Amino acid sequence: MIGAALLLALQAPLAAPQTAQSTPPAYPFAVGERLTYSAKLGILTLGEGRVEVARLDTVRGVEAFVFRFTLAGGVPMYSLDDTLESWTGVDDLLSRRFVQRQFEGGKHRFRHYEIFPDSGLYHELSRNRTGLSSQFPIDDAGFLYFVRVNPLEVGKTYEFDRYFQKELNPVILIVHKREEMELPDGSKVQCLVVQPIVGEKGSLFGRQSDTRVWLTDDVRRIPVQIRIRFPFGTITMRLKAMELPPLPATKAGPPA
Repeated sequence: MIGAALLLALQAPLAAPQTAQSTPPAYPFAVGERLTYSAKLGILTLGEGRVEVARLDTVRGVEAFVFRFTLAGGVPMYSLDDTLESWTGVDDLLSRRFVQRQFEGGKHRFRHYEIFPDSGLYHELSRNRTGLSSQFPIDDAGFLYFVRVNPLEVGKTYEFDRYFQKELNPVILIVHKREEMELPDGSKVQCLVVQPIVGEKGSLFGRQSDTRVWLTDDVRRIPVQIRIRFPFGTITMRLKAMELPPLPATKAGPPA
């Protein structure tokens, strides 16, 4: 049944490309935002990470942000080069495509998913399998931006049945505390320390990674620091440079 439904989704006529809007949804980010991080393992410099709104693209007639998360570097006897890319709808922040490329400790991992919000399905091209998706799907890379548009309160735990692989829900977000951090220009800012739990084993935001993200407690919700546990130790990514394009005139964004 799933295979037949996927075939119908793939054969359906493409929606007409969306026309440009004079007032895009209200987001605290825009195309061209580029956040660059120094990555350290303890006191050792490991490499560099980057989180960016790379460009706009079109997926099956829907205008989409391309979100990209990269982390590359290494220590003696261990290297890594990870990239997550998400094609997420501009109007609704729903995932349409997710690509994961990982090289860690000599092991390669590649996943390519096409996600169909309208039919409630996803198809993993890399393994030629189809599964059920959530009604409002988000993926690992897109989740960081989803978090940035939602209200957060210290001490609360949020659960969302939003992960694109339905069987891996719920997505969990724990807001642990508020902590002062320093921006690249030396200014101090209050940050919310959040723990996202997204996806399966091997994900940068999976439960075993025990990831923490420090988000500025302001309109922009800039990730100032990201801490991720790997098999060889814990990597801390600290913001060292940021390119913040002006935010466009806005209208109300999509509901959470």
